[in-house]
Amino acid sequence: MSAERVERRLAAVLAADVAGYSRLMGRDEERTLAALKSTRQAVFDPALAAYRGRIVKTTGDGLLVEFASVVDAVRCAIDVQRAMSTHNADVPQDVRIEYRIGVHFGDIIIDDDGDIFGDGVNIAARLEGIAEPGSVCISDDAQRQVRGKVDIAFEDIGEQTLKNIVEPIRAWRIRMGGDSIGAPPEPAEASPLPALPDKPSIAVLPFQNMSGEAEQEYFADGMVEDIITALSRFPSLFVIARNSSFTYKGKPVDIKQVGRELGVRYVLEGSVRRVGGRVRTTGQLIEAATGTHLWAEKFDGALDDIFELQDHFTKKLVGAIAPKVQQAEIERSARKPTENLDAYDYYYRGISLLQLMTAESNAEALQHFRLAIDLDPSFAAAYGLASECYRLRQNIGWARNDAEQLARGKQLASLAIEFGQDDAVALASAAQFFGFALRDAQTADILVNQALSVNPNLFRAWQARSWTSIYLGEHERALAEISHAMRLNPVDPQVHQAESAMGIALLLLRRPVESLEWFGKALARRPSFPSALRFAAIAYSVLDRADEAQSMMRRLQTVDLDARVSQLKSWIPLQRSEDVAVFIEGMRKAGMPE
Repeated sequence: MSAERVERRLAAVLAADVAGYSRLMGRDEERTLAALKSTRQAVFDPALAAYRGRIVKTTGDGLLVEFASVVDAVRCAIDVQRAMSTHNADVPQDVRIEYRIGVHFGDIIIDDDGDIFGDGVNIAARLEGIAEPGSVCISDDAQRQVRGKVDIAFEDIGEQTLKNIVEPIRAWRIRMGGDSIGAPPEPAEASPLPALPDKPSIAVLPFQNMSGEAEQEYFADGMVEDIITALSRFPSLFVIARNSSFTYKGKPVDIKQVGRELGVRYVLEGSVRRVGGRVRTTGQLIEAATGTHLWAEKFDGALDDIFELQDHFTKKLVGAIAPKVQQAEIERSARKPTENLDAYDYYYRGISLLQLMTAESNAEALQHFRLAIDLDPSFAAAYGLASECYRLRQNIGWARNDAEQLARGKQLASLAIEFGQDDAVALASAAQFFGFALRDAQTADILVNQALSVNPNLFRAWQARSWTSIYLGEHERALAEISHAMRLNPVDPQVHQAESAMGIALLLLRRPVESLEWFGKALARRPSFPSALRFAAIAYSVLDRADEAQSMMRRLQTVDLDARVSQLKSWIPLQRSEDVAVFIEGMRKAGMPE
């Protein structure tokens, strides 16, 4: 697009696509394409010609159309849906085409080739995404323009948060209902869709049995029930109950429609297939409003003990899903205007900032957790992660041995425990603070065990469990716990922390060569991570590799300016004297000042 020829104008934009297109194509590509071509020729093309719509582009199953008049755009959309209802009467169900249509009136940009861009286009496309199959969804701007000019009843569906659109958009729905399209529904028949909860929400649909064997049917159903139960242990998630999810069993489903009907932001679907003596389970996590695939994975296992295999798959799926939902919520909250944030959005923004591991981001994260607590004074996990901010200040050296900071952190950790007896995130975070910042590994041990009894699938709890074992000197146990934590969160952006913990446990087991492999991995991801630098220096000292030990020490002193042996004697939370001796001696040999 050449800058000197940019053209803007107000226009009505219509976006349409076929509901469940991928599913239809997966069943029968040729018949679906033939049905799509037929509907375009018999329904869409005549309507566009009648209302002077200009096709800007087609996208396989979708269309983007520009109109000079928003009245024409809305009338065209209504006529298309009415005609589709008649056209589909004689079409087999398995290749029946149903369109979703969104209409918006706003400012657009037109390039030299006639393509159109801007929020006017994006909003129309997002409205199409939240429309029901066979219906039309229009923006408030469009509805104001056509009010009184189109003999149709509109249903106000309130403000909608649309992907990549900064401000919420008020939207209206035109329900299609056979010949009485324009008539408002009778009050007794009204069935309002549930609103999205104020926390991340997910439905787990029944998995498809691709084998056709009854044994695999029970296996699939049992696994879905276990996944629902396991996800329900996360207080930060709103999980649809099994009875509602299983109403979709054996039916062709449209994910966007499921999201609207159940009032959830995310949907997990999957399948089970037997191949010889093995079973393959697949799962995919989808953002319901847009149909965007956030995660997909397959898991294979031997069919020796079907119940053990079911439990194994459940743990792997839940371990992958929970962090992915958290990451999606972090990204979603980052797109939300700050004046519209609620407690959970402040909480997820805080998590995102906490992961940056700088003094500035730590202070911002703490502020976000406090804002979440202000909105919800019983928000246990927010108290826990606020205490985590203070723990990191002690760990990294931003506020080491600061009595006031310790007191504030302890108060937050204590509130996390008080409000979070059934919240594993709160308990695990409090355990980390007690174990490291307060050097109270015994209390940490009790808290982390309680966290795991609440939610045995929580990565953060296993991470806290492994560090507590290191503090207590149970290093072999810690190795197994770290491995389990890493399996639960295989794509963790903070995996350098687990890698560093693995190195520390190996070093304290007197296996310095192996430990350096793990410190190397951690430092490759986060070159300035103090814990990995500190213990890598010790490992090199144990191996009498003085130059490399001193190199690590110089790197450490650039991020921990006040590191002194005298400080670390009181700071290090290792409980066994022989472990402390390895630490202090290694620091001295590496050249740390007294």
